[in-house]
Amino acid sequence: MGFPFQEADRVIRAALTEDIGPGDVTTLSTVPEKTRATAFLVAKEDLRLAGLRGFTRVFELLDPCGVTFTLHKKDGDEVLSGETILEAEGPARILLTGERVALNLLQRLCGIATMTSKWVKELEGTGAKLADTRKTTPGFRALEKYAVRVGGGVNHRFGLFDGVLIKENHIRASGSITNAVKSARQSAHHLLKIEVEVTNLDELREALFAGADAVLLDNMDLPTMAEAVAIAKGKALVEASGGMSLPRLREVAETGVDIISAGALTHSAPASDLSLLFKTGN
Repeated sequence: MGFPFQEADRVIRAALTEDIGPGDVTTLSTVPEKTRATAFLVAKEDLRLAGLRGFTRVFELLDPCGVTFTLHKKDGDEVLSGETILEAEGPARILLTGERVALNLLQRLCGIATMTSKWVKELEGTGAKLADTRKTTPGFRALEKYAVRVGGGVNHRFGLFDGVLIKENHIRASGSITNAVKSARQSAHHLLKIEVEVTNLDELREALFAGADAVLLDNMDLPTMAEAVAIAKGKALVEASGGMSLPRLREVAETGVDIISAGALTHSAPASDLSLLFKTGN
């Protein structure tokens, strides 16, 4: 569950450049250079903490030795509204200039982890795993998939390079499920799994006969999904996807699918509410 430091630095540097430009004119014009401050990062709602290392990294990139942190929580912790997550002490200008970028990043990742943890809890006892998709914010994929893991979910393929997923348009372009699976099997190396998206039981049977390692049941109703699981049992891993929401999550899991994937975890998670509250020093 390691934090993606390299990807985080790339995102943070770009965000700081975007936000600061040639200089933070408000802070530079109102805050004396030698002013120091203590800031408290406080949760304004209950949340699952994810991305704390990214938050502190913002200030490190602005001033490598200027800000010190006292951590009261860590990634993966359940934080209650009103609790203090960390204290930061250092130059007031650095704390003020980095505040928004740091909060934006942390609020985004906490929102994903919080939503994921709620969905994972709904699946307890079913045996189904909750997975993300590639429906991520451009440039933020590693960070957002990290937040899903912190929330208790699992990652689907990271990109187009680490797994074969034959979808509707691939099938149309290649002529049939059978053609697509055969071509993929000939081209892909032996460590790459081949998954096929199917929308009905005939397509499911064709995918299984062609030798798919996994099938993705796309927008199937519950009775059809249950029948598909019975047909594919022992032959291929079964994933369900399409229109997933918290209210229907458990009934989908109870059809016996192995994985439920949901783009909503990364494209629709609301940002968590956090504040950085300042106390000035000398």
